[in-house]
Amino acid sequence: MNAKLILEFLNDIMRNNNREWFQQHRAAYDAARAEFEQGVALAIGRIADFDAEIGSVTVKDTTYRFYRDTRFSPDKSPYKNHFGAYINAHGKKALRGGYYLHIEPQHCLVAVGNYWLPTNILTACRNEMMGNTGEWLKCVESKAFRKYFADVRTPKADGDERSEWEESWDSPQGFGLSRLKTCPAGFPRDWEHVRYLRLKDYCAWHHVGDDFFEGDAWLDEMEKMFRAAKPMMDFVNNVIDDYE
Repeated sequence: MNAKLILEFLNDIMRNNNREWFQQHRAAYDAARAEFEQGVALAIGRIADFDAEIGSVTVKDTTYRFYRDTRFSPDKSPYKNHFGAYINAHGKKALRGGYYLHIEPQHCLVAVGNYWLPTNILTACRNEMMGNTGEWLKCVESKAFRKYFADVRTPKADGDERSEWEESWDSPQGFGLSRLKTCPAGFPRDWEHVRYLRLKDYCAWHHVGDDFFEGDAWLDEMEKMFRAAKPMMDFVNNVIDDYE
């Protein structure tokens, strides 16, 4: 994948986010999108080697419109400043977790898992963690998972008006974009692994450098990350399957 070409276009659109410029440089957009979609196709093929469900997914199933929905946003910029692909056998809007690739200048990342599950499913996942604690810990405390997704955020200082943790996506890597401040109601506060009960999602992410996606070598590292996180995602997806 020609990541340099993609990032060059994205840097340009960040400086010229208007329809007139975009129409004048439509060829550059088409070239950048084609490069990204070629990379997504390679990623789908690689993921399908260890997750058979992904074998039927097409590039079109995974990518998003480049146009922003500005109806309810104070930012009226018409175009996004990134390319993203969510590779999920059940579709981009499924509750089940999937694999995500994101190319954005200085904010490239690889992510996997589930985001903002309904409360009833979160409760079911928490019950499953407590009922099968050993299995859950094997998923999220394995050497491979912690290498790529160990939480490196720091709690807020007294008087800090931010959320309890520093902004998630700005952290180099982590597990759980958001979490409750205390143990959820109905669960034991003194449970040894209560930190996992407080999670409001099961998304694991790892930021990478802007040169990460250049060429084809990134596929090997991407596969290592996704393989490391797949047991966690399977654990949660097995619970979700009872609701979808």
